[in-house]
Amino acid sequence: MHAATHDPLHGKTLQVILEYLVEHLGWEELGRCIPIRCFLHEPNMRSSLVFLRKTPWARAKVEGLYVRVSRRAKQ
Repeated sequence: MHAATHDPLHGKTLQVILEYLVEHLGWEELGRCIPIRCFLHEPNMRSSLVFLRKTPWARAKVEGLYVRVSRRAKQ
């Protein structure tokens, strides 16, 4: 029997996480929460994913925001 994971990021790709945040917050609010250029200046999924995959500190911020937003949505 497998132990249930309590990690909200388990099995989630960066693309799924970013799509969720864009759907729930929109690019403008995402840019306010995490003020990085790829969210503020002509944001799009492709360029944001490229940046986040190459920039661990930015990816960590996005993952942290996802955890907070998804927990709020479940309440």
